[in-house]
Amino acid sequence: MIPATLEKGINRAAPHWNTIEKGIIMRIRQTGKITDGLWCLGRKESCIYLLEGDKESMIVSGGMSYLTPTLLEQFKEFGIDETRITKVLILHAHFDHVGVIPFFKRRNPRMDIYASARGWRILNMPKAITTINDFGRDVAVRMDLKEVYSQYDLEWRDDITGDTVTEGDRIGVEPFEGIIYETPGHSSCSISLYVPALKALFPSDGGGIPYKDMILAAGNSNYTKYQESLTKLKDLDVAYLCADHYGYVTEEEAACYIKESIKDAAKRRAEFEEVYLRTRDVEATTEELVRRFYSANPDYILTPEIFAAVYQQMLRHIVKQLPSES
Repeated sequence: MIPATLEKGINRAAPHWNTIEKGIIMRIRQTGKITDGLWCLGRKESCIYLLEGDKESMIVSGGMSYLTPTLLEQFKEFGIDETRITKVLILHAHFDHVGVIPFFKRRNPRMDIYASARGWRILNMPKAITTINDFGRDVAVRMDLKEVYSQYDLEWRDDITGDTVTEGDRIGVEPFEGIIYETPGHSSCSISLYVPALKALFPSDGGGIPYKDMILAAGNSNYTKYQESLTKLKDLDVAYLCADHYGYVTEEEAACYIKESIKDAAKRRAEFEEVYLRTRDVEATTEELVRRFYSANPDYILTPEIFAAVYQQMLRHIVKQLPSES
């Protein structure tokens, strides 16, 4: 049964339950309290999590920039004390996972921001900052929410700094201490957080995206490392798989989600290879794969142009690993 608290919130779509070959799909795409000490905030297409401790709270992942007014509304609706939020953990530095951070860091300069060393290097690159800001605006327009940019200071600039976390580091809020895992592959800077006391795993896109009744493989920067990182996480005891896009996964599916993601990643890689070996052209392969995806999923959050750039990046890595191309 879904907790009553999950019936509140901005996103009121029902949890997606379906039976397919992998078993029962248990994906909740509503905002609200997940369990004591853990909240899902934002919107179903871009989720932000809050670890609520005895004396302080920590945000995990920074979502899309256009979520800022939604978060402020949810703090009031759910009775979350914003002044207790002392930490923010960046799981990777892509635009759709760091969007609200500039606003809240400027609003509370004493808030500590954490990311991997590689993450901070990216967030200090002028080109990366431009991409974050441009893509954030593009998706806000796609979601018909462009007005938030005239209402809030959402742009990344060089005034956002913070601390570095690495493999094995402990971070959280009492009594919920988490362990950092370095999980590159989705991006070169990707990390994951596991909180044993809650059996909660926050793999960001490095765990695969629970879109509709599928898992979207997201080995954007290095598909091989992405698959290796999934293997690193597969034996964790997980009751809540907290994804950054399209809600969180619970119960039976949460326990096996990473192992299913490993299987899906292998299938997606085989699909990429099959189309490429037929076309022998990266751009033609990308065009065919993106056309397939959007014909079935026209409402996916990313613009087709951004999605094509992601697919092309994945494909270039996969092609380099083919025996005939090496």
